[in-house]
Amino acid sequence: MMLRVEHVDVRYGDLQVLWDVDLEVRQGEIVALVGSNGAGKSTLIRTIAGLVKPSGGTIHYGDALLNDKPPHTIAASGISMVPEGRRLFPKMTVLQNLEMGAFLRKARPQKETTLDWVYEIFPILRKRSHQPAGLLSGGEQQMLAIGRALMGRNDFLLLDELSLGLSPLLVKQIFDVLVTINKAGITLFIVEQNVPMTLKIANRAYILETGRIVGEGVARELMESEHVKAAYLGMA
Repeated sequence: MMLRVEHVDVRYGDLQVLWDVDLEVRQGEIVALVGSNGAGKSTLIRTIAGLVKPSGGTIHYGDALLNDKPPHTIAASGISMVPEGRRLFPKMTVLQNLEMGAFLRKARPQKETTLDWVYEIFPILRKRSHQPAGLLSGGEQQMLAIGRALMGRNDFLLLDELSLGLSPLLVKQIFDVLVTINKAGITLFIVEQNVPMTLKIANRAYILETGRIVGEGVARELMESEHVKAAYLGMA
C-alpha cells in the first residue's frame, strides 16, 4: 500500500471539516476523490501534503507516518503535489518554473533527462520555455504545474482540481496526459469536481460529501450508481 488515510479528522479552529476519513491508494493506481465544491476535497489533499495538520487519525505513506512531517519532508519521501490554482511563479520563465520542481536531492542529477521527458509530454512548454509563466494560457499553465511536479522524480502525484477554468477540450487533453503519466509508473490521486471525466480514467474512486466518505468502489461501477448519476452527472 502506498498511501493509507485512517480515521482522519481535520479542524479549522472550532470548525470540523473532515470526519473519520478512510481511504487507500495502491501502487500504480489512479484513484479519484470526487465531490461537490465545499465537500472538503482540497482540505484532504492539503492534509496529505502536510499543509494542514489532522486533528485525529493517521496518514501513512509506505511505512512512514506523515502526520507531523512538514511539506518538504513529505515531498522528499516521494509525494509531489499539483495544487489548486497552479501556484506558479508568474514572472519566472517556464524553464525556471520547471527547474524549481527539481529541488529534491534525488531529482537534481536527472534534471536534464526529466526536463526532456516533460517537454515530450507537453511539447508546447518547450516552445514557451523562455516566456514568463504568467503569460501562458490557462491550459498551458496547468501543463506547467503538472510538469513542475514531475520534475521532482517522485512516484506519487496529488492533483487538486485540474479542470477549474479550463475548456472541455483542454480538460480532455490534460486527462489523457494523466493516463500517459500513470502508464509511466506514477501513481495518481486526483481530487476533482469534474466527476464524469475523472471516473473515466480512474481505477477506483471515493465520494466525499460534507467532510465524510459516503461511497467508494470501482470507478466505472460508481458511474452507474443512481446516487452518483443524480448528484454529479445531472441525471435524475
